[in-house]
Amino acid sequence: MRRVHVRMYGIVQGVFFRHNTSRLAYKLGVKGFVRNANDHVEAVFEGSDDAVEELVNFCRKGPKGAVVQRFRVEEEEYKNEFQEFEVRD
Repeated sequence: MRRVHVRMYGIVQGVFFRHNTSRLAYKLGVKGFVRNANDHVEAVFEGSDDAVEELVNFCRKGPKGAVVQRFRVEEEEYKNEFQEFEVRD
């Protein structure tokens, strides 16, 4: 199992980034959250290695209309902290 914290910068707000990330996370069985921050979108994913990697790859380029100019991913200790995946404000 794996946990990552990702941050996407660029044209990433107002392009359904959170919605599409949430749909894919649900499909893959990944738990955690995604939210808008001041100048970026951030997310935490917990799940199987393959599922988390698929979400990370999606976030590198984002949904149609997004332009990810900078991307950060940090590995974190797996905590099994979440019951589901949620979109936060």
